[in-house]
Amino acid sequence: MKTNPIEHLNELIWGDALERQGLPGRIVSNVMRYLYAVLRDVFSGQLNLRAMSLVYTTLLSIVPLIAFSFSVLKGFGIHEQLEERMYLLLEPLGDKGIEITDNVMALVHNVNGSVLGGVSLAFFIWTAISMVQKIEESFNYVWYVSKPRNFARRFTEYMFVLLIGPVAIVIALGMITGLQNQELVQYLLRNEIVGPVFVATGKLTPYLLVSGVFAFLYWYMPNTRVRVSSALIGGLAGGFIWASMVIIFTTFVASAARTQAVYASFAIAIITLIWVYLNWLILLIGSQLAFYYQNPAYMPIGRREPRLSNSMRERLALNIMLLVAQAHRHADQRLNVQALSDALQIPSLTLAPIITGLEHNDLLASDEKEFLLPGREMARTSLRDILDVVRGQGETGSHRDPQWTGTIDTLGQELDDAILATVGDSSLSDLLDRAESRSADPSTAGDGHLVDEE
Repeated sequence: MKTNPIEHLNELIWGDALERQGLPGRIVSNVMRYLYAVLRDVFSGQLNLRAMSLVYTTLLSIVPLIAFSFSVLKGFGIHEQLEERMYLLLEPLGDKGIEITDNVMALVHNVNGSVLGGVSLAFFIWTAISMVQKIEESFNYVWYVSKPRNFARRFTEYMFVLLIGPVAIVIALGMITGLQNQELVQYLLRNEIVGPVFVATGKLTPYLLVSGVFAFLYWYMPNTRVRVSSALIGGLAGGFIWASMVIIFTTFVASAARTQAVYASFAIAIITLIWVYLNWLILLIGSQLAFYYQNPAYMPIGRREPRLSNSMRERLALNIMLLVAQAHRHADQRLNVQALSDALQIPSLTLAPIITGLEHNDLLASDEKEFLLPGREMARTSLRDILDVVRGQGETGSHRDPQWTGTIDTLGQELDDAILATVGDSSLSDLLDRAESRSADPSTAGDGHLVDEE
């Protein structure tokens, strides 16, 4: 039998053949998994569309956003430092980048001098907030968040970013510049041994600053809890990709004389749009890496519709009810969908249809904080009812039962009877007692609670 190359690649990436080779194999396996997952998401098109949407939003919002930032920084008397750094944003475009930055800064100064006041100020603030909102929507998409912040929280937190962000960046840049001027640093720079290390560190500083900004956005912007470690991993990865892209793009612009000859005066506009698009795409790729680092169970399927066998759905339904019952019995424990996903190492996207079915049949309920609870008394929740949710409900297609042949109908009934005979009259309470007695037995260690304490 011929092996399908795609299946062979999937087996190599998601199987354990590489992991059995020790530490080098595990490292290679993890790198391949993250690389495969991100490339799959990029080529599926959604990240590209989100990045393109942010390019359009950037063109509309860049002048109001910078003008608003300058207005804030003028109150601290440090707006000139930000203006100096603005030229670094389009540095890979060469001389044309300086020209574009000059034009943007001229517009900003005109806005600050004559327009920014009253209704115009409100419009500019709204435009800047819309930019941040678009970024949040893109991050929420990456993190599978369907519910955005409410308006009051959104306005407050967005204003915090717009007010504090520029000040924090300028202060960080000022501290870096100040440290470089210290006598001790200058002495170390002149040292033959330590000097090269300081020089290399100084060159890395802009990229580390970009990584820090990326990490902050990954941690702060999605409307969900993002672990600091995940944000840092995504920020470092995004910063590394961005630094590599700067080198490649600078080389491309320097050798793109033929492109400029074909497109004439439009060439710089096209190159600028490509540059802005790549920056947004890298930002989203870093966020995707942060998401996969925090939720590795999503890597194999991405955004594909999960497909489960009947056996898997039955076990998941029973396991979900068992974990919820464990959490309910212990007053200091709570479970939500994300906690279930973490405990079972299964994407919440896969669990959602089963949880919804259990809720519709009053087997599960949720409180105001979206923690899951048993829908009825556990002693009155039979395992038959739980299995019936995934075995006998949710059918689509024909409005009536098919015309089975007698043999198949008899065999199917025997299979159903065998399953029901296995669970008997057992209830969720019986299953919970069985699980806890098993976890208390040293010979079955490892089958204990899977629920984290709050």
